[in-house]
Amino acid sequence: MVPDNARAAGLLHQLAGVLEEQRANPFRVAAYRRAAETVRNLDRSYREILAVEGPAGLDRLRGIGPRIALALEAISATGRLPMLERLLGERDPESLLASLPFIGRRLAERLHHEFGVGSLEDLESALHRGALDGVRGLGPRRREALAAIVADRLSGGRADPVASDIPAVAELLDVDGEYRREAERGRLPTIAPRRLNPEHQAWLPVLHTRRGDRDYTVLYSNTAMAHRLGRTHDWVVIYWDGSSREHQATVVTERRGALRGHRVVRGRESECNRYYGVPAEGLAEVGWFEGLNAGEDRSPTDRAAHRSGAIRGLLAVQTEC
Repeated sequence: MVPDNARAAGLLHQLAGVLEEQRANPFRVAAYRRAAETVRNLDRSYREILAVEGPAGLDRLRGIGPRIALALEAISATGRLPMLERLLGERDPESLLASLPFIGRRLAERLHHEFGVGSLEDLESALHRGALDGVRGLGPRRREALAAIVADRLSGGRADPVASDIPAVAELLDVDGEYRREAERGRLPTIAPRRLNPEHQAWLPVLHTRRGDRDYTVLYSNTAMAHRLGRTHDWVVIYWDGSSREHQATVVTERRGALRGHRVVRGRESECNRYYGVPAEGLAEVGWFEGLNAGEDRSPTDRAAHRSGAIRGLLAVQTEC
């Protein structure tokens, strides 16, 4: 047995077991088990296939498919399977941050505890809104380079996601509603997150659900900022797989503006505005998403600058989350 394959197959098999325990779709569980056996029985390293043929080479293997190919790519790059760590409550944001250039363990701890950075998305937001300006060890050039690296990782090094990867806000809000109802009724399995949980209580509910051909995994936010603001049972993080990478969305109860009191998908306020039929209050409140995408017909360089400007405009008025 090829050692690389044995480790990757073990992680996929463990993930299948966790999904089964958490009452995920049986077909999803079976898919990971089949993939684990395929990887285990390969006569050459899956990493060799990945290096020569890319994820498409793994996708062509029987029982793998594009989503599990992406999981294998993550294992190859980091030695870890993020979904498994998430479902076991073992996500370690400090290790994630320390894996980036220019960020050692001490700076990673500071970013997490002082600035509430718990994910690549949090780091991108903090960089864009200037929250890390003046941090020792992160000068202007390093911040610029780090922002580019984070953007590349979040896009999986590939093109922007295709339209079919992005569900309508109605679907995301429906998933959010199912999760909160089932969590409040105590019907969901719970995990004991490793971080921000000194008593090791199994308090964090997990939902695995499906809409059409899209599998969702849903949890309350367990970030430092959510704890600090007392929003751990309001902010809901929804994960799903796309054609090129895993995606996530955060749904919150809006606390100001035209959408106050409504459940809102962060970053898609204008769509939520139309969904609820609430009168718009301008770009700064709910129309920023349209501004973010208004430059899609521009050159890649101009479009990137446009999107960065739109994101900075958003973050200037939405610091709460």
